[in-house]
Amino acid sequence: MSAVAEQTQVLADRINALEESSTLAMTKMARELAAQGHKVISLSVGEPDFKTPAFICEAAKKAIDDGFHGYSPVAGYPDLRKAIADKLKRDNNIDWKPENIVVSTGAKHSLANVIQVLVNPGDEVLIFAPYWVSYSEMVKLAEGKSVIVEGAFENGFKVTAAQLEAAITPRTKVVMYASPNNPTGAVYSEAELREIGAVLEKHEGIYVLADEIYEYINFTEEGHFSMGSIPALKDRVITVNGVAKGFAMTGWRIGFIGAAKWIADGVEKLQGQVTSGTNSIAQKAATAAFDGPLDATKEMTKAYARRRDLVVGLLKEIPGFKVNVPDGAFYAFPDVSYYFGKSDGTNVIKDSDDFANWLLNNSYVSTVAGSGFGAPNCIRISTAAADESLAEAVQRIKDAVATLK
Repeated sequence: MSAVAEQTQVLADRINALEESSTLAMTKMARELAAQGHKVISLSVGEPDFKTPAFICEAAKKAIDDGFHGYSPVAGYPDLRKAIADKLKRDNNIDWKPENIVVSTGAKHSLANVIQVLVNPGDEVLIFAPYWVSYSEMVKLAEGKSVIVEGAFENGFKVTAAQLEAAITPRTKVVMYASPNNPTGAVYSEAELREIGAVLEKHEGIYVLADEIYEYINFTEEGHFSMGSIPALKDRVITVNGVAKGFAMTGWRIGFIGAAKWIADGVEKLQGQVTSGTNSIAQKAATAAFDGPLDATKEMTKAYARRRDLVVGLLKEIPGFKVNVPDGAFYAFPDVSYYFGKSDGTNVIKDSDDFANWLLNNSYVSTVAGSGFGAPNCIRISTAAADESLAEAVQRIKDAVATLK
């Protein structure tokens, strides 16, 4: 037995069972090729390419000067929790008090906290697919069972109320979804979420984990709707959001939940034993973000909409690509199954993993295979890049796939 195999045996089973994040893996491979001197266009990472707005940065500088250098309260500073409560009331029609808010180290941390607090071994978590790569792995760590409910390509990748009803069993504990969605950019309308909510109203023991991290990056005329604003479901919906996407604050690592107090208390209890309070300076910056104007956020959203139109238009020109028009976020998610079974004379493309790896090594464009998102026929392309880079990347993809026969 090799040394690596022996070391793996020592690791806990929960870690050996865990899949590596496909988005982070592709980003790592792209960086390695770039370090070798290749001109790689990386469209694999879900990170805004804009700088954090200046007024937010100034708030962080002031926090340093004002001496916010110590441990913060586990659930977050009171002024930040109030700012978040005010934001939820203003933007989402969700009436929570600061005591219903828990601030964590990014929305990813918030999601993981809630799953650990609510899910017992064997509990079923219904995940609307396509889904963000970490959802199912978080459920696995909690020893729950992920039940994938697939949204059809023809329905914009969105799950229907009828599909949800059919998937519910006596073991169902949590329903988990994102709108706007990563990786598809799908946005659930108010009517669609109310239909889904009507199903859940009949099943009192089921909780909803609503990931709204892309809330502000929404291109629809209707705008964003939060299921937590439905009165009959308020106490059973845990709303998760943060500052990463809408305010271009990925590295600041601030996320939050808004939930019934007993759930918030459970998350605070868990967090107190694992990470304690999140970064004090970043919290002051986030307070400024939620209390401040959305001018910069709106300008970023306009840019994402323009890039969406550019990339989708160009992708539709590639033979065999099936492309939906995303209503939010900053991704395109084409179905590339037309190329499965085709070859460049040396390599045969068997699935989306092969396709994404082949693209990276042959066109030096980094994307992410859809398999990790529960959509094995697709690849995810981030549109959070300059227009020129996006146009060049799609042209490279088009030229590369033309060699497949």
